[in-house]
Parts: sequence; structure tokens; C-alpha cells
Amino acid sequence: MQGMSSFMAAHHTIGRFSFRAALLTAFCALLAAAPARAGDVVVVTAAQMVDVVDGRIVHDPQITITDGRISAIDTRGAPVPEGARRVDLADLTLLPGLIDMHVHLTHDPRLDSGYHAYEFTDNFWTVVGVANAKRTLEAGFTTVRNVGSENYDDVALKQAIEKGIITGPRIVPATYAIGATGGHCDVTELPPSLVAPAPAVADGPDAIRAVVRKLHKYGAEVIKFCGTGGVLSKGDTVGGQQYSLAEMKALVDEAHMLGLRVAVHAHGTAGIKDALRAGVDTIEHASLADDEAFALAREHGAYFSMDIYDDDYILAEGQKNGMFPESLAKERDVGRRQRETFRAATRAGVKMIFGTDGGVYPNGDNARQFATMVFWGMTPLQAIRAATVTAAEALGRSQDVGAIAVGRYGDLIAVAGNPLDDVGVLQKVRVVIKGGTVVKN
Repeated sequence: MQGMSSFMAAHHTIGRFSFRAALLTAFCALLAAAPARAGDVVVVTAAQMVDVVDGRIVHDPQITITDGRISAIDTRGAPVPEGARRVDLADLTLLPGLIDMHVHLTHDPRLDSGYHAYEFTDNFWTVVGVANAKRTLEAGFTTVRNVGSENYDDVALKQAIEKGIITGPRIVPATYAIGATGGHCDVTELPPSLVAPAPAVADGPDAIRAVVRKLHKYGAEVIKFCGTGGVLSKGDTVGGQQYSLAEMKALVDEAHMLGLRVAVHAHGTAGIKDALRAGVDTIEHASLADDEAFALAREHGAYFSMDIYDDDYILAEGQKNGMFPESLAKERDVGRRQRETFRAATRAGVKMIFGTDGGVYPNGDNARQFATMVFWGMTPLQAIRAATVTAAEALGRSQDVGAIAVGRYGDLIAVAGNPLDDVGVLQKVRVVIKGGTVVKN
């Protein structure tokens, strides 16, 4: 199918290029789709490129990728290493592969809203994750932070992707999200006679430290915990704090000692501020953050990850999907307030990263949030940086991802048009290259 797609693309360019040149372009694209090999060199050219670091358009870029990492950035026409495979993207615009800092690949709101999740066997969700990983990568997101899954599914997906068994983005797994008994990260929708496994539910500093160690043991590369209530959980309020400052500090200290960064689910004002005082690295949702929280975030160097597209999807599709009525009521209460907080935090100079809560809406539609971010106060460049260079900083992986720069992975996407003028073009990614391999053409 890759070959047929390349041939058809070539067929439509005959009006601009010779038939021979069109066939050559298709043939080279087909070759570039082969997996990268040791000593492999791929040269990618395009009409222009977004330099997310300097915030400018670069014309006629030529990117050389050697063994999966960028080895040179030149202008089209520069010498090409002998034996290199060529990927000419004609009049498209290159960007670095996008990063979504808050996804749940093993969730689908059309299948697991309300009580519907109990209609399926446990391992069904691993299979859902395989499909969602592919959709997410093909949408242009070459790196994701998966902040919560059952059964260590995100680690399984990461391992299968890295072994070439399935297709998907680079995954930074959190495994289970840690939570208090009866809190947002616990199972609260079942009666006492039905006891659900709760391997990451812990109360008190010592028990919480032990869970952090266990999750790290089984593959967590970031720790996620629930500091306040949430929209989708039963029996709590969105803003109610669920861990004390002492408990949060024990969790964060343990994770940092192990070299792990910490993300906290926190909608409520008090919980956000205590989490920042405890030293968390990213605040997820941040719906009711106030000026003091903005100041604390700046002081501690923390990032806000705000899923402001979700409100549109939940209110449009939640009832049909079977979402709990109380969850819909909570979303109606908090959705608009979260968006206003997003605008205020952006103006206040809080470091903002791109996080969508994929899984609360269908994974693969991640890029829809860019337009929402721009509508609520960001420039297109700010929104793109949130999903590239700033996200890489928040991950602690600026040496690997987040920009088209020498030494980083050869993770590139291509779109038609200029996303600095119209960020909506990111919803229609034409080409995805991961580590020098074309995975969508």
C-alpha cells in the first residue's frame, strides 16, 4: 500500500514534473519507508521548515538523518552523502514531531464511558492501545507521555513499539496513576461487595513511597498522582484536595530521588498550590489555578498541561457515550473556568505544555486542541512550542526530541501551508517520519 500511495501521489504531479521525475520521487519515497538500519542515511527536503526554537520559517531545508538521529541541517542542494535515501516533500512544510504530554492510549470514550468498560475483558484495553498508538503517531505525535493505564499496558506498548512489533510513538509511561482511597484514581463506581484491584491506591507518606518504588520497578518513567478530585470519577468534587501536603511531598521526594519527574492531576486551587509547594514538575488540568498558583509555578519552574479541547468533546458526545450524569454536570461547571484559567496562565508567563487527555476524547484527534489554544490566547507559535520544544524541556529530553536540531531524533512531520499563519493545518498531517523512517506518506 505504501508503494501504491507513492505511485498515485506521483501520478497527480505529472502536470508539474516529468513522468520520469514523478516515478523517481515515488520510488525514493517507497525506499525511505523501509526501517532504518545501522549506518542508514536519509536526506529529507521540503519547501520550508518551522524553526520552533527561533520562531521563524526556514526556506528549502535539507535534513540529513543518520542512524535515526539528525546529523546535518543544510539548504536544499547541499552535498548528499553517498548512498543516502532521499525523501523530497516538494512544497510541504516541515516541523519537528509533535509531543502530547497527557494521553491515555488504552482508553476510548466511545467504549469505556460510565459502566461500559465492564463489558470487556481486561486485556481488551491493551488491544485498544495498539490501535490508538498507530492513530496517534499518524496524527503527527511522535512522542507521548502516557499518564495512567492499567496492567502496565503502556509499558507493554512501549516495548512492542521499540521492538518493531507494532507502530506507535515514543512512549514515556507512568503505568498506574497513584491516588488516595476513594479518590479520583481509585475505583469509586462499584459497591463494597465488588472489590477492584487497586495496586496504586495508597494513603500516608510511607505507603505512597512504597508505591512509587514499585511503579518505578515495573517500568514507570514518570510518576502521576491524583491530588484533587476529577470530572470522570464518582463521589468527589472537582476541586476537593485528596492528598495532604505531607503526602505529596513524600511522593515527589521519592520520585525525584529515583530520577523521575512528577505529574499531578489537580483541578482544585488548594491542591494545585500544595502540589507546587511539594515540588511537582507538571500540573495536569490546572482548572482552578489562581494568581498565587501562577506565581508558585513560575517560582518552582513547573509547567501547566491544560486539556482545554476536552470540554467541546465531553459536552457534545458524553451523554451519548454513556458518561455519568454527575460527570457531565462537573464538566459544565469547570470547562469554561479552565479555559479562562488557561488564558490567564498564558498571560502570566506560566510555562505551558501541550496535553490533551487523549482517551477522554478519541486518540488520534490530538491536534484539534491547537486551534482551541490559539482561540484562548496563545499565538500559533506558542501553541506549537507547547507541543515541541517546551514539552521536551518538561520531559527532560531536550537532547532527543522537540526540535529539528543536530543530535535529536529524526522525528519530522510535514503539512501543507504555514502553521504559523493557520495552526489548523496541523490537523491534516501529510507525512510522518520517526527516526528517519517514513511511517505515514
